[in-house]
Amino acid sequence: MSRVAVVTGGTRGIGRAICERLQADGFTVAANYAGNDAAADQLKADTGIPSFKFDVGDHEACLEGCAKVVEALGPIDVVVNNAGITRDGTLHKMSYDDWHEVMRINLGGCFNMAKACFPGMRERKWGRIVNIGSINGQAGQYGQVNYAAAKSGIHGFTKALAQEGAKFGVTVNAIAPGYIDTDMVAAVPEPVLEKIVAKIPVGRLGEAQEIARGVAFLCAENGGFVTGSTMSINGGQHMY
Repeated sequence: MSRVAVVTGGTRGIGRAICERLQADGFTVAANYAGNDAAADQLKADTGIPSFKFDVGDHEACLEGCAKVVEALGPIDVVVNNAGITRDGTLHKMSYDDWHEVMRINLGGCFNMAKACFPGMRERKWGRIVNIGSINGQAGQYGQVNYAAAKSGIHGFTKALAQEGAKFGVTVNAIAPGYIDTDMVAAVPEPVLEKIVAKIPVGRLGEAQEIARGVAFLCAENGGFVTGSTMSINGGQHMY
């Protein structure tokens, strides 16, 4: 029986690419999403991957949503915390709601999904958690104090939880993507995007499939010696 993987924000962009790659690698995949029913329906039609609609920023919703995945597919062995939003603005103009909502979903979602799935992984002595951070959580970014703080928090969360999971066969790692060719990046004004690409040594945006390959590596059956790590996939834009 194949291992069950849940990918949050899994019906579009990077999340969909991760779902498709894990499915190709033999996992039974469930995609979480928050609101875009059309994208969820399209994913199911194209791949057969079922979607489960719940808000990852809502603790009880995560517990209930993951229970439904278990009921439908079996125990959850892999969690990929990919769901995220932006509410950009300088601190001077940022509202508390903009701060809180980004923290609630981007960072809080990692906690909520771990609380729902980590106990079972510990009990079965095997698990993989991959948290999707960001280059902007590593380097900071003007106008994104909320997003950068949440993504930076993910990297610390990853290292701490990795220490808790290690003796139980549960690895916890992060991936920090750079600028990837997704709808979110496509919304950036063209002059700004040109300046961003000019700072990427490889001279282009990344592709969602390149992030998915990194996730697949970290979720592999024989990947148990990699934990507490952050894999930077950014075309050389930020090295440290």
